[in-house]
Amino acid sequence: MRRSAGIALPKGKLGVLTVGMGAVATTFMAGVDLVRRKKSLPIGSLTQLGTIRLGKRTEGRAPAIKEFVPLATLDDIVFGGWDIFPDSAYEAAKNAAVLGPEHLAEVKKFLSKIRPMKAAFDQNYVKKLSGTHVKKGRNKYELALQIRDDIQKFQKKNKVSRTVVIWCGSTEIFLKQHAVYETPEKFVAAMKENHPAIAPSMLYAWAAITSGVPFANGAPNLTIDIPAIVALAKQHGVPICGKDFKTGQTLMKTILAPGFKARLLGMNGWFSTNILGNRDGEVLDDPESFKTKEESKLGVLEYILQPKLYPDLYGQIHHKIRIVYYPPRGDNKEGWDNIDIFGWLGYPMQIKVDFLCRDSILAAPIVLDLVLFLDLAKRAGMRGIQEWLSFYFKSPMCAPELYPEHDLFIQSMKLKNTLRWMMGEDLITHLGQEYYD
Repeated sequence: MRRSAGIALPKGKLGVLTVGMGAVATTFMAGVDLVRRKKSLPIGSLTQLGTIRLGKRTEGRAPAIKEFVPLATLDDIVFGGWDIFPDSAYEAAKNAAVLGPEHLAEVKKFLSKIRPMKAAFDQNYVKKLSGTHVKKGRNKYELALQIRDDIQKFQKKNKVSRTVVIWCGSTEIFLKQHAVYETPEKFVAAMKENHPAIAPSMLYAWAAITSGVPFANGAPNLTIDIPAIVALAKQHGVPICGKDFKTGQTLMKTILAPGFKARLLGMNGWFSTNILGNRDGEVLDDPESFKTKEESKLGVLEYILQPKLYPDLYGQIHHKIRIVYYPPRGDNKEGWDNIDIFGWLGYPMQIKVDFLCRDSILAAPIVLDLVLFLDLAKRAGMRGIQEWLSFYFKSPMCAPELYPEHDLFIQSMKLKNTLRWMMGEDLITHLGQEYYD
């Protein structure tokens, strides 16, 4: 049976609402505008530039992904969002200083028309920021209802047929699983009681999902990685995914660590330092927000290298992570890595990595791909956790009984095999024995 028969076509406009209209969100919006006006290329976007092999290698079938699966086009996208500051997307992009003058000039007219709705914000969860453009309500439940109303008004005003919400906001303080997360009913009761376990990001997730709108979490916040929200996503037929966009240093880890493991090279330690000066860096200068990010980053090596299976190689790794807020660096963060490995007969070796990257430039195509793939998943009737989108996250979601897959190459295979499965094509195993029998 061909799964593609059950995928609704992307008719009408696709609304994209970003929670937070700072560096990442405005770089994403500006990039989409430039690409659809043929002023630039969508570099880094799998949906726009990627291809997918179909069938045997001898068949020579490798269509563009955007031609293989029924994705919305860039011309379909309409933007909106929320922010704790009233600045237009253009003003926010100018303040973020990610884009150069020539690109800002090109997108000024477009971005100036995009103004954020008031945000649900509580400084107790992001202590380094204070917002002026914020909602007021008697309790968190009332704020969540206001967000749900925002979504409905945006849909009506812009005449969109479908919507996706994606968190592009700051990292909240570290939260552990709590009893109020166990069921949707307990979650709603906790919102009404202003329970401290309910973070602002969770209000957006609840509002989107109960509106039938897919939600992606681009930060390491707990947000949707709780039983109540997962249950609601299944009940409402909504796909969800997260958490924490995989951009700089962790991207390098998910590329390099699988290679060390494939060659069975041992590892004594991996020391990582991040230097960044944007709003994200300022937020992470708070120890409680850093704890959330640290948890997201630390799990990568544990799951890729599997020390319990390879104790002699990876059983005694010293994995250290530091994030330093350094304002002069702005959005152009730098990741320093020192990797202590050992080889045959235990002889030590070292690898040094200095990745001078641009955070929002790496994140923007991730946002685009997630928006288009979540819309596709929704039209295909997929609901709940979308593990096939782990490719884009530092700390990907998965079913409770599973461990998350962090190996970038396995994640890529999982993503493309899911697309093949959706369209009724044979999955690619890379066995290849049939060519030699």
